Amino acid sequence: MKLIVATHNEGKLVEIQSILKADLGSRSETVALVTAGSLGLPDPVETGTSFEENALLKARDVASRTGCPALADDSGLIVDFLGAAPGILSARWSGVHGNDEANLQLLLAQLKDIPDSKRAARFVCAMALVIPASGASSETYEHVEYGIMKGRINHTPVGEHGFGYDPIFVPDDQPGQARAGEKDEKLTSAQMSAQQKNAISHRGQAIRNIVPFIDDKLLK
Repeated sequence: MKLIVATHNEGKLVEIQSILKADLGSRSETVALVTAGSLGLPDPVETGTSFEENALLKARDVASRTGCPALADDSGLIVDFLGAAPGILSARWSGVHGNDEANLQLLLAQLKDIPDSKRAARFVCAMALVIPASGASSETYEHVEYGIMKGRINHTPVGEHGFGYDPIFVPDDQPGQARAGEKDEKLTSAQMSAQQKNAISHRGQAIRNIVPFIDDKLLK
């Protein structure tokens, strides 16, 4: 069974494959994951006003173009002090889509001199599964699950891993990071290994939350 992941980022495909294998075991081998990018499909214009709307928009677009079940996510950073911004504008906060450094620096400037007590933030991910109508079903199936990673915004970028706001985001959950004599150390997402980050990330949570629905609707 082919499941199209609505992304041009092959890294997302690897993460989804890993979680499917962990949660479904050998049954995950019946799912052939393919990215929209590998099929030459364009990125749809994200006109939604929420993470859920944009995730559904992307999944619906891929499902309609291919006739195959589609999986899509939309995620972003919410900073309480900024009134939930940058939110769905996270990837283009500086005005240029995908300019991670400019987005990060603008956010730091907006939080300049703001104390730790007011730097609470969270990453949110909406994951949408869309299964187009077929001979077996006359109706399109749609379902959305969420994942949230809470933390705070650091005062300076630290770490070389990850992407986006990872160098300035300090997750509340710090899996396996404590070392002898450094129990109070808090790592940014960019200091964590991919395995550590995926274990607590908003996207990882959203994928795990939607796996039972993939299992129920596509594998049974």
